[in-house]
Amino acid sequence: MRQDQEDPYQRRSAQVYAAADRAGSGSVASPRPVLYDAVLLDRDGTLIEDVPYNGDPEKVRPVPGARAALDRLRAAGLRLAVVTNQSGLARGYFTGEQMRAVHARVEELLGRFDAWLVCPHDDADGCDCRKPAPGLVYAAARELGTTPSRCVLVGDIGRDVGAAMAAGAAGVLVPTPVTRPEEVAAAGWVATDLPAAVAEILRRQQAVQPSTPPSEPVRTALVVRSDSAGDVLVTGPAIRAVAAGAERVVLLCGPRGRAAANLLPGVDEIIEHPLPWIDPAPGPVDPEAMRSLSARLGAVGADQAVVFTSFHQSALPLALLLRMAGIDRIAAISDDYPGSLLDVRHRVPVGVPEPERALSLAAAAGHRLPEGDEPVLRLRRDAVPPRPADVGDPGYVVLHPGSAASSRACPPEVATRIVGALADAGHRVLVTGGPDERAVTARVAAAGGTDLGGRTDLAGLAAIVADASAVVVGNTGPAHLAAAAGVPVVSLFAPTVPFGQWGPYRVPTVRLGDAAAPCRDTRAASCPVRGHPCLSGVDPGDVLDALRTLAVSGGGGR
Repeated sequence: MRQDQEDPYQRRSAQVYAAADRAGSGSVASPRPVLYDAVLLDRDGTLIEDVPYNGDPEKVRPVPGARAALDRLRAAGLRLAVVTNQSGLARGYFTGEQMRAVHARVEELLGRFDAWLVCPHDDADGCDCRKPAPGLVYAAARELGTTPSRCVLVGDIGRDVGAAMAAGAAGVLVPTPVTRPEEVAAAGWVATDLPAAVAEILRRQQAVQPSTPPSEPVRTALVVRSDSAGDVLVTGPAIRAVAAGAERVVLLCGPRGRAAANLLPGVDEIIEHPLPWIDPAPGPVDPEAMRSLSARLGAVGADQAVVFTSFHQSALPLALLLRMAGIDRIAAISDDYPGSLLDVRHRVPVGVPEPERALSLAAAAGHRLPEGDEPVLRLRRDAVPPRPADVGDPGYVVLHPGSAASSRACPPEVATRIVGALADAGHRVLVTGGPDERAVTARVAAAGGTDLGGRTDLAGLAAIVADASAVVVGNTGPAHLAAAAGVPVVSLFAPTVPFGQWGPYRVPTVRLGDAAAPCRDTRAASCPVRGHPCLSGVDPGDVLDALRTLAVSGGGGR
């Protein structure tokens, strides 16, 4: 295949990535990649004090610190738009002229915005622009010349966050006295006020930009992610960043992540070895196995090692082995004092999405994604087989009820009801699962779906997911496969881990389930609460509503 015919995201080296011209990157040039081009802001309660159905410019009062915060965004080259529900227009409480006068006063006090997007409808109108529907976010992205995934929306209620998520944008909740506790619990990103939200947006933006490149060219980089398939998948953007600056990349992974490692662009060689301080059910430490691993890692001849871990794991045991293997430069995230084990000791605040967390470590080690690549999940296309012909045409809904951690699985009785409701609404449903989940998938699919339990490996599942209209799944590996394929997700998210860190990344998503359930933040692998309350109350009707929000219709349409 000629270079000009290649998919740029599948090439190995940064030197052959094609630059991508794209409008809407802000009025001030900034080095790529950036996470965001634009910040979208709710009006009432976020920019200005909430005066119900206000048509009077004299009642406009900015929230504290708003002007300075907005000017920081403008100075950073981010474009700004207001996205606001104004049902007072539909109800006749004020006129369009009065609303425009209010907006003129807002700009007089807070500076110019690049776009104003207004939903003039009431809930009963059934429009696709009234938040939490994503229409305003899509419209704002078009107006600003960017995409929703490169936007972050700041708002004060759950409708704002819901609209952002449903479009694939980031959402920041800034609670006020009218914000319901359940909305705060469900939000993946919460800030105390508008200035704090802006500070974190800019911090995250800067965190993925290398401050200094490696002092010498990197011939061979060793990257490490020894965890499950989902963990390996979300590390993909960071591994691509390392690959952009290294001639060769060797990935150390564990047995549970090997299938996902095979799917990642940018990896030249894979070493599979379990790490007893990472595995959830480890055997005893075998000194001989550790000596063998150290020797194997030494034989790689790496100039640099970048050790990726989850927020609750330690990189230091492996760092010691890497030092013993003779690797001179080691980078990792570590809150614990590393002594001389790390050359780059990186720290990340709690709550950052795992792909960005890993990207920031790659940046701290001197690596960045190349021009034309985006900080999203991707798979090697040559590693994904053709979709099985017998599953029918694209446009089905995939329901994946299981999970390697039972605390994050959808209860079979709930999944069965969901399949029945989807089938009754005209959706074709494929029920997927691993070989050990065949009994569950058969039971669930019997309600009106097609049982694919045990029929595919991870690569085959990726092929099926890629042609779906949507995936209904918990916080487990297939959710990240959907994100890598750009397929919308109805996330049946058990809150044992934070949604902001582990939710589907940069893909249209609707979250369902009780975000404030007693299992919240326990990291439990098995449900610690009788009755699995975080997901047992999911109503099939809510799943249908979520699909409609994501513009997924019955009969396979999108």
